Amino acid sequence: MACGLWPVASTETIALTLSLIIQTSYLGDVILTTPLIAELARHGPVDLLVTPGGADILANNPSISRTLVYDKRGSQRGLRGLREIALATRTASSDSVAYCAQGSFRTAVVALLAGYKQRVGFDTSAARWLYTRRARYRPGRHHAERLLRLALGDDVEVAHETLRPALYPGDGERRAVDALLASAGYAREPLIALAPGSVWATKRWPYYADLASRLSTAGRLVVIGSRDDHGLARAIGDACDGSAIDATGALSLLGSAELLVRCALLVTNDSAPQHLASAMGTPTLTIFGPTVPAFGFGPLAPQSLVAEHPALACRPCHPHGPVTCPLGHWRCMRELGAEQVFGEAARLLRVPAA
Repeated sequence: MACGLWPVASTETIALTLSLIIQTSYLGDVILTTPLIAELARHGPVDLLVTPGGADILANNPSISRTLVYDKRGSQRGLRGLREIALATRTASSDSVAYCAQGSFRTAVVALLAGYKQRVGFDTSAARWLYTRRARYRPGRHHAERLLRLALGDDVEVAHETLRPALYPGDGERRAVDALLASAGYAREPLIALAPGSVWATKRWPYYADLASRLSTAGRLVVIGSRDDHGLARAIGDACDGSAIDATGALSLLGSAELLVRCALLVTNDSAPQHLASAMGTPTLTIFGPTVPAFGFGPLAPQSLVAEHPALACRPCHPHGPVTCPLGHWRCMRELGAEQVFGEAARLLRVPAA
Protein backbone atom coordinates (compact mmCIF):
# COMPACT_ATOMS: atom_id res chain seq x y z
CA MET A 1 0.00 0.00 0.00
CA ALA A 2 1.65 3.21 -1.07
CA CYS A 3 1.72 6.27 1.13
CA GLY A 4 0.10 9.32 -0.49
CA LEU A 5 2.11 12.24 0.85
CA TRP A 6 1.42 15.96 0.79
CA PRO A 7 3.30 17.72 -2.02
CA VAL A 8 6.26 19.80 -0.94
CA ALA A 9 6.16 23.57 -1.06
CA SER A 10 9.29 23.81 -3.22
CA THR A 11 11.98 21.59 -4.71
CA GLU A 12 14.88 23.38 -3.07
CA THR A 13 15.41 20.71 -0.43
CA ILE A 14 14.45 17.71 -2.58
CA ALA A 15 16.91 15.84 -4.76
CA LEU A 16 15.71 15.97 -8.37
CA THR A 17 18.13 13.25 -9.43
CA LEU A 18 19.64 10.62 -7.13
CA SER A 19 18.86 10.35 -3.42
CA LEU A 20 20.73 8.06 -1.05
CA ILE A 21 19.04 7.20 2.24
CA ILE A 22 21.35 5.76 4.89
CA GLN A 23 19.32 3.90 7.51
CA THR A 24 21.29 1.29 9.46
CA SER A 25 19.41 1.61 12.75
CA TYR A 26 16.86 -0.73 14.37
CA LEU A 27 14.38 -2.47 12.10
CA GLY A 28 11.48 -0.43 13.49
CA ASP A 29 13.29 2.72 12.34
CA VAL A 30 13.85 1.14 8.94
CA ILE A 31 10.12 0.49 8.55
CA LEU A 32 9.31 4.06 9.59
CA THR A 33 11.65 5.34 6.86
CA THR A 34 9.32 4.14 4.09
CA PRO A 35 7.27 7.39 3.90
CA LEU A 36 10.55 9.26 3.30
CA ILE A 37 11.50 6.73 0.61
CA ALA A 38 8.15 7.19 -1.14
CA GLU A 39 8.39 10.98 -1.03
CA LEU A 40 11.90 11.12 -2.48
CA ALA A 41 10.96 8.62 -5.19
CA ARG A 42 8.53 11.22 -6.55
CA HIS A 43 11.55 13.31 -7.54
CA GLY A 44 14.05 10.77 -8.82
CA PRO A 45 15.71 7.41 -8.14
CA VAL A 46 16.28 6.43 -4.51
CA ASP A 47 19.16 4.25 -3.37
CA LEU A 48 19.02 2.77 0.10
CA LEU A 49 21.90 1.77 2.36
CA VAL A 50 20.69 -0.62 5.06
CA THR A 51 21.76 -3.59 7.18
CA PRO A 52 21.02 -7.15 5.95
CA GLY A 53 17.85 -7.23 8.06
CA GLY A 54 16.75 -3.87 6.70
CA ALA A 55 17.21 -5.11 3.13
CA ASP A 56 14.99 -8.11 3.87
CA ILE A 57 12.12 -6.10 5.36
CA LEU A 58 12.15 -3.58 2.47
CA ALA A 59 12.22 -6.17 -0.32
CA ASN A 60 9.77 -5.54 -3.19
CA ASN A 61 9.40 -1.83 -2.35
CA PRO A 62 8.65 -0.20 -5.73
CA SER A 63 10.06 3.18 -4.62
CA ILE A 64 13.61 1.84 -4.16
CA SER A 65 15.89 1.88 -7.19
CA ARG A 66 18.83 0.09 -5.59
CA THR A 67 19.41 -1.50 -2.20
CA LEU A 68 22.96 -1.57 -0.84
CA VAL A 69 23.66 -3.81 2.14
CA TYR A 70 26.05 -2.66 4.86
CA ASP A 71 26.88 -5.53 7.22
CA LYS A 72 28.41 -3.18 9.77
CA ARG A 73 28.48 -5.76 12.59
CA GLY A 74 29.63 -8.65 10.41
CA SER A 75 31.73 -8.93 7.26
CA GLN A 76 32.00 -5.15 6.78
CA ARG A 77 32.76 -4.07 10.31
CA GLY A 78 35.64 -1.69 10.93
CA LEU A 79 37.41 0.88 8.77
CA ARG A 80 37.93 -1.48 5.86
CA GLY A 81 34.22 -2.22 5.63
CA LEU A 82 33.37 1.48 5.90
CA ARG A 83 35.66 2.30 2.98
CA GLU A 84 34.23 -0.61 0.98
CA ILE A 85 30.64 0.53 1.38
CA ALA A 86 31.57 4.15 0.64
CA LEU A 87 33.07 3.03 -2.68
CA ALA A 88 29.93 0.99 -3.45
CA THR A 89 27.71 4.05 -2.92
CA ARG A 90 29.99 6.54 -4.64
CA THR A 91 28.39 9.22 -6.83
CA ALA A 92 29.84 11.73 -9.29
CA SER A 93 26.66 13.80 -9.47
CA SER A 94 26.90 17.20 -7.79
CA ASP A 95 23.16 17.48 -7.16
CA SER A 96 22.72 14.08 -5.47
CA VAL A 97 21.70 14.18 -1.81
CA ALA A 98 22.50 11.77 1.01
CA TYR A 99 19.88 11.60 3.77
CA CYS A 100 21.45 10.36 6.99
CA ALA A 101 18.37 8.88 8.66
CA GLN A 102 20.60 7.15 11.21
CA GLY A 103 22.65 9.91 12.74
CA SER A 104 25.88 8.17 13.67
CA PHE A 105 29.33 9.51 12.86
CA ARG A 106 30.01 6.36 10.81
CA THR A 107 27.08 6.83 8.41
CA ALA A 108 27.94 10.52 7.90
CA VAL A 109 31.49 9.52 6.98
CA VAL A 110 30.11 7.03 4.45
CA ALA A 111 28.12 9.82 2.77
CA LEU A 112 31.16 12.11 2.76
CA LEU A 113 33.55 9.50 1.35
CA ALA A 114 30.96 8.49 -1.25
CA GLY A 115 31.16 11.98 -2.71
CA TYR A 116 27.75 13.37 -1.76
CA LYS A 117 28.17 17.13 -1.77
CA GLN A 118 24.76 17.53 -0.09
CA ARG A 119 24.31 15.65 3.18
CA VAL A 120 21.19 16.02 5.31
CA GLY A 121 20.69 14.89 8.90
CA PHE A 122 19.21 15.88 12.23
CA ASP A 123 20.58 18.81 14.19
CA THR A 124 20.89 16.56 17.26
CA SER A 125 23.02 13.88 15.58
CA ALA A 126 26.54 13.14 16.71
CA ALA A 127 27.79 13.82 13.17
CA ARG A 128 25.81 17.02 12.55
CA TRP A 129 28.95 19.01 11.79
CA LEU A 130 29.46 16.80 8.70
CA TYR A 131 26.03 17.68 7.28
CA THR A 132 25.50 20.45 4.76
CA ARG A 133 21.89 20.86 5.93
CA ARG A 134 20.57 20.13 9.41
CA ALA A 135 16.90 19.29 9.90
CA ARG A 136 15.27 20.16 13.20
CA TYR A 137 14.69 17.09 15.35
CA ARG A 138 11.21 17.37 16.86
CA PRO A 139 11.12 15.30 20.07
CA GLY A 140 7.31 15.35 20.41
CA ARG A 141 6.55 14.14 16.86
CA HIS A 142 6.25 10.59 15.57
CA HIS A 143 9.57 9.32 14.22
CA ALA A 144 7.99 8.66 10.81
CA GLU A 145 7.28 12.39 10.61
CA ARG A 146 10.74 13.31 11.85
CA LEU A 147 12.28 11.17 9.11
CA LEU A 148 9.92 12.51 6.44
CA ARG A 149 10.87 16.07 7.35
CA LEU A 150 14.48 15.38 6.40
CA ALA A 151 13.09 15.96 2.91
CA LEU A 152 10.09 18.19 3.51
CA GLY A 153 11.52 20.61 6.05
CA ASP A 154 9.45 22.34 8.73
CA ASP A 155 7.05 24.42 6.63
CA VAL A 156 4.99 21.72 4.91
CA GLU A 157 1.85 20.51 6.65
CA VAL A 158 1.76 16.71 6.97
CA ALA A 159 -1.46 14.75 7.51
CA HIS A 160 -1.33 11.92 10.04
CA GLU A 161 -2.40 9.28 7.51
CA THR A 162 0.59 10.10 5.30
CA LEU A 163 2.92 8.78 8.02
CA ARG A 164 1.76 5.18 7.66
CA PRO A 165 4.69 2.99 6.62
CA ALA A 166 4.41 0.57 3.71
CA LEU A 167 5.72 -2.98 3.31
CA TYR A 168 5.35 -5.32 0.36
CA PRO A 169 5.21 -9.05 1.11
CA GLY A 170 5.56 -11.13 -2.03
CA ASP A 171 4.43 -14.53 -3.24
CA GLY A 172 7.10 -16.27 -1.17
CA GLU A 173 5.81 -14.73 2.04
CA ARG A 174 2.21 -15.56 1.14
CA ARG A 175 3.12 -19.20 0.49
CA ALA A 176 5.03 -19.41 3.77
CA VAL A 177 2.06 -18.09 5.75
CA ASP A 178 -0.36 -20.37 3.92
CA ALA A 179 1.82 -23.37 4.78
CA LEU A 180 2.15 -22.35 8.43
CA LEU A 181 -1.58 -21.94 8.90
CA ALA A 182 -2.39 -25.17 7.03
CA SER A 183 0.03 -27.16 9.20
CA ALA A 184 -1.71 -25.76 12.30
CA GLY A 185 -5.15 -26.84 11.09
CA TYR A 186 -6.34 -23.28 10.72
CA ALA A 187 -10.07 -23.21 9.90
CA ARG A 188 -10.47 -19.52 9.00
CA GLU A 189 -11.53 -18.43 12.46
CA PRO A 190 -10.48 -14.87 13.43
CA LEU A 191 -6.73 -14.62 14.03
CA ILE A 192 -5.36 -12.67 17.00
CA ALA A 193 -1.59 -12.11 17.02
CA LEU A 194 0.54 -11.78 20.15
CA ALA A 195 4.13 -10.51 20.06
CA PRO A 196 5.48 -11.09 23.60
CA GLY A 197 9.18 -10.60 22.89
CA SER A 198 11.60 -7.69 22.73
CA VAL A 199 15.36 -7.32 22.60
CA TRP A 200 14.93 -4.99 25.61
CA ALA A 201 14.12 -7.09 28.69
CA THR A 202 12.11 -4.46 30.56
CA LYS A 203 9.81 -3.96 27.58
CA ARG A 204 8.51 -7.54 27.84
CA TRP A 205 5.12 -7.42 29.52
CA PRO A 206 4.99 -10.53 31.77
CA TYR A 207 1.30 -11.53 31.54
CA TYR A 208 0.82 -12.67 27.94
CA ALA A 209 -0.14 -16.19 29.01
CA ASP A 210 -2.89 -14.83 31.26
CA LEU A 211 -4.09 -12.57 28.45
CA ALA A 212 -4.06 -15.51 26.02
CA SER A 213 -6.44 -17.53 28.20
CA ARG A 214 -8.90 -14.61 28.11
CA LEU A 215 -8.52 -13.93 24.38
CA SER A 216 -8.73 -17.54 23.20
CA THR A 217 -12.54 -17.46 23.08
CA ALA A 218 -12.47 -14.50 20.66
CA GLY A 219 -10.36 -16.19 17.97
CA ARG A 220 -7.33 -18.35 17.17
CA LEU A 221 -4.17 -17.02 18.73
CA VAL A 222 -0.90 -16.88 16.80
CA VAL A 223 2.41 -15.93 18.42
CA ILE A 224 4.96 -14.07 16.32
CA GLY A 225 8.58 -13.31 17.10
CA SER A 226 12.10 -14.67 16.75
CA ARG A 227 13.49 -18.07 17.71
CA ASP A 228 14.38 -16.56 21.08
CA ASP A 229 10.66 -16.24 21.80
CA HIS A 230 9.88 -19.98 21.60
CA GLY A 231 9.64 -20.23 25.39
CA LEU A 232 7.14 -17.37 25.56
CA ALA A 233 5.11 -19.01 22.80
CA ARG A 234 5.04 -22.32 24.69
CA ALA A 235 3.71 -20.61 27.81
CA ILE A 236 0.98 -18.95 25.74
CA GLY A 237 0.11 -22.28 24.12
CA ASP A 238 -0.15 -23.98 27.51
CA ALA A 239 -2.50 -21.24 28.72
CA CYS A 240 -4.99 -21.93 25.92
CA ASP A 241 -4.82 -25.75 25.79
CA GLY A 242 -2.32 -25.87 22.96
CA SER A 243 -4.56 -24.16 20.42
CA ALA A 244 -2.22 -21.20 19.81
CA ILE A 245 -0.18 -21.26 16.60
CA ASP A 246 3.54 -20.86 17.27
CA ALA A 247 5.02 -18.77 14.43
CA THR A 248 8.14 -17.71 16.36
CA GLY A 249 11.21 -18.25 14.22
CA ALA A 250 9.06 -19.68 11.43
CA LEU A 251 8.67 -16.58 9.27
CA SER A 252 10.81 -13.73 8.03
CA LEU A 253 9.86 -10.23 9.16
CA LEU A 254 8.17 -9.68 5.82
CA GLY A 255 6.41 -13.01 6.30
CA SER A 256 5.22 -11.84 9.70
CA ALA A 257 3.85 -8.72 8.00
CA GLU A 258 1.89 -10.95 5.62
CA LEU A 259 0.55 -12.91 8.59
CA LEU A 260 -0.50 -9.72 10.36
CA VAL A 261 -2.57 -8.48 7.43
CA ARG A 262 -4.74 -11.55 8.03
CA CYS A 263 -5.20 -10.82 11.74
CA ALA A 264 -8.04 -9.00 13.48
CA LEU A 265 -5.67 -7.65 16.16
CA LEU A 266 -2.05 -7.54 17.27
CA VAL A 267 -1.13 -7.19 20.95
CA THR A 268 2.55 -6.29 21.22
CA ASN A 269 5.21 -4.68 23.33
CA ASP A 270 6.86 -1.45 22.18
CA SER A 271 8.90 -3.24 19.52
CA ALA A 272 9.17 -3.91 15.78
CA PRO A 273 5.92 -5.93 15.37
CA GLN A 274 3.81 -2.82 16.03
CA HIS A 275 5.48 -1.14 13.04
CA LEU A 276 4.80 -4.21 10.88
CA ALA A 277 1.14 -3.93 11.89
CA SER A 278 1.10 -0.20 11.12
CA ALA A 279 2.34 -0.95 7.61
CA MET A 280 -0.28 -3.65 7.07
CA GLY A 281 -3.18 -1.73 8.65
CA THR A 282 -3.75 -4.30 11.42
CA PRO A 283 -5.51 -2.98 14.55
CA THR A 284 -2.86 -2.75 17.24
CA LEU A 285 -2.71 -2.66 21.03
CA THR A 286 0.79 -1.66 22.16
CA ILE A 287 1.92 -2.17 25.76
CA PHE A 288 4.31 0.51 27.00
CA GLY A 289 6.36 0.16 30.18
CA PRO A 290 9.70 1.98 30.57
CA THR A 291 9.11 3.90 27.33
CA VAL A 292 6.19 6.12 26.28
CA PRO A 293 4.44 6.88 22.96
CA ALA A 294 5.66 10.48 23.20
CA PHE A 295 9.12 9.25 22.22
CA GLY A 296 7.67 8.97 18.71
CA PHE A 297 7.38 5.23 18.19
CA GLY A 298 3.72 4.49 18.83
CA PRO A 299 1.40 2.52 16.51
CA LEU A 300 0.17 4.13 13.28
CA ALA A 301 -2.44 1.60 12.20
CA PRO A 302 -5.90 3.17 11.69
CA GLN A 303 -7.32 1.40 14.75
CA SER A 304 -4.76 1.50 17.56
CA LEU A 305 -4.73 1.78 21.32
CA VAL A 306 -2.01 1.98 23.95
CA ALA A 307 -1.93 0.24 27.34
CA GLU A 308 0.33 1.76 30.00
CA HIS A 309 0.59 2.36 33.73
CA PRO A 310 -1.61 5.36 34.53
CA ALA A 311 0.55 7.05 37.15
CA LEU A 312 4.25 6.44 37.77
CA ALA A 313 6.64 9.33 38.28
CA CYS A 314 9.59 7.20 37.10
CA ARG A 315 8.15 6.73 33.59
CA PRO A 316 9.81 7.02 31.15
CA CYS A 317 13.18 5.85 32.41
CA HIS A 318 15.07 5.05 29.20
CA PRO A 319 14.82 5.81 25.48
CA HIS A 320 14.80 2.11 24.57
CA GLY A 321 14.17 0.16 27.76
CA PRO A 322 16.94 -0.71 30.24
CA VAL A 323 18.13 -4.26 30.85
CA THR A 324 16.75 -4.07 34.38
CA CYS A 325 14.52 -1.59 36.18
CA PRO A 326 16.72 1.23 37.54
CA LEU A 327 14.66 1.28 40.76
CA GLY A 328 14.34 -2.49 41.07
CA HIS A 329 10.53 -2.68 41.18
CA TRP A 330 9.50 -2.80 37.46
CA ARG A 331 6.06 -1.52 38.47
CA CYS A 332 5.41 -0.08 35.01
CA MET A 333 4.86 -3.64 33.78
CA ARG A 334 4.09 -5.66 36.92
CA GLU A 335 1.17 -3.42 37.88
CA LEU A 336 -0.33 -3.43 34.38
CA GLY A 337 -2.57 -6.47 34.73
CA ALA A 338 -4.04 -8.83 32.16
CA GLU A 339 -7.57 -7.71 32.98
CA GLN A 340 -6.78 -4.10 31.99
CA VAL A 341 -5.01 -5.11 28.78
CA PHE A 342 -7.81 -7.51 27.87
CA GLY A 343 -10.31 -4.69 28.27
CA GLU A 344 -8.44 -2.61 25.71
CA ALA A 345 -8.10 -5.60 23.36
CA ALA A 346 -11.83 -6.28 23.66
CA ARG A 347 -12.54 -2.69 22.57
CA LEU A 348 -10.59 -3.21 19.36
CA LEU A 349 -12.12 -6.63 18.75
CA ARG A 350 -15.58 -5.33 19.65
CA VAL A 351 -16.22 -8.26 21.99
CA PRO A 352 -17.46 -8.16 25.61
CA ALA A 353 -14.70 -7.39 28.10
CA ALA A 354 -16.30 -9.42 30.89
